[in-house]
Amino acid sequence: VQLQASGGGLVQGGGYLSLSCAASGRTFSTYAMGWFRQAPGKEREFVVSVSRTGGSTYYADSVKGRFTISRDNAKNTVRLRMNSLKPEDTAVYYCAARTGTYYNTRSHDYAYWGQGTQVTVSS
Repeated sequence: VQLQASGGGLVQGGGYLSLSCAASGRTFSTYAMGWFRQAPGKEREFVVSVSRTGGSTYYADSVKGRFTISRDNAKNTVRLRMNSLKPEDTAVYYCAARTGTYYNTRSHDYAYWGQGTQVTVSS
């Protein structure tokens, strides 16, 4: 599966952004999907994941209550709605796909990655 992330940009603190990840192929619904982010000088960190059907999600504590993941298997798309953004949310955001359970926060367990989209939150 090939992934293409989009929707990043510059936003003031307290604002919102929506990221999208478009997947190629007819097997999108067989993959659990996740979003990760990487800030300058830091390791890539898990943000959120969603199960193959979209019925189950898992959020990092740092974004719980502010971010919402959703997927549309008919359109091969996963979205990340980010509300109440903070400067510490500034990072390159990556969508990723894996077979197996969605309940996995380890980046090396995700086999497929999009190219990343920059999110910058000003204070």
